Amino acid sequence: MVLSDRPAERHREIGRVFTDRVRGTRSWDVSSPVAEWTARDVVRHLTEWFPSFLASGSGIQLPAGPSVDDDPVGAWQTQCDAVQALLDDPATADLVLSNRHIGEVPLGRAIDQFYTADVFMHTWDLARATGQDDRLDSDFCAELLAGMEPIEQVMRSSGQYGARVPVKDDADAQTKMLGFIGRDPNWTPR
Repeated sequence: MVLSDRPAERHREIGRVFTDRVRGTRSWDVSSPVAEWTARDVVRHLTEWFPSFLASGSGIQLPAGPSVDDDPVGAWQTQCDAVQALLDDPATADLVLSNRHIGEVPLGRAIDQFYTADVFMHTWDLARATGQDDRLDSDFCAELLAGMEPIEQVMRSSGQYGARVPVKDDADAQTKMLGFIGRDPNWTPR
């Protein structure tokens, strides 16, 4: 994956789009393209894994927001705002995140590579589940795909990605990226 030299700006834009989809969600209990997940579970995933990843690797504790069960919009907004503040704060520019799987990585790069990219991919899940605009930035889709393909075995062995869904060779970048991460680009809600 091509990392941004401006992780705060990329998070701001990707977070804004995901926030729009969160705010546009009318039913949190609809199925999502991720097997056995609802729209609420998409937000739950993002608000549950990242705070512990950040805390264990950097000691940074994000402020706790409301429960995703009680207020998925508030839970997401609290986290999105806290991550943006962290990325915008000049005092955190030299911080490092340490993780046994990835080693020591500058904090902004770690957030960009692992979290912001995850938010980007899950934007499609939430949008598709809730009938909203599910178009993603095609250039970033192509960048992600190009970065993930060489490490496919590592990614698949993590258990975080489903089996690749075959797509046509001439498919657009979004379709190819979705198929790679185990999404059926033709999925529709039940």
